[in-house]
Amino acid sequence: MRGFAGSDLPARAGDPGYPRRVSTTAPASRTAPVWPALVADVVAVVAFTLIGIASHDGSLIAAFGRVVWPFALAAAIGWAWTRAWHDPARVWPTGVMIWFTTVIGGLVLRGVSGQGLAWSFALVTTIFLAITMLGWRGLVAALRRAQASAAQD
Repeated sequence: MRGFAGSDLPARAGDPGYPRRVSTTAPASRTAPVWPALVADVVAVVAFTLIGIASHDGSLIAAFGRVVWPFALAAAIGWAWTRAWHDPARVWPTGVMIWFTTVIGGLVLRGVSGQGLAWSFALVTTIFLAITMLGWRGLVAALRRAQASAAQD
């Protein structure tokens, strides 16, 4: 049997005519659109801010920017850190890491900016953002499982 280009040299991967290995796995694809996922996380942070301001009788316009920026910035860092655009709806690790970064980063930024930290605020922040930022991801996961189950039947 002749090798590469009719010579006695053995054919190697990458040589013309060398059989190419065919992947049997489907290419990685995004399983959820990025924009709706990003909007859902932004809505969670904004809702947290608005509810907090309203419950403390603050001036909405004056307080909104001051209260929202630490958590919005921390959420953006979480998105970048996890590269969430690959699969933004995954609860683990994407959602948990974004939530963790948003809570810890937001509280740290709030503290270093002189806005103060109370244990009750940290607790409410942690719980509210867990319910909202992980909640929608959990619903998406449940819907995916239901669709996969229905497709197999």
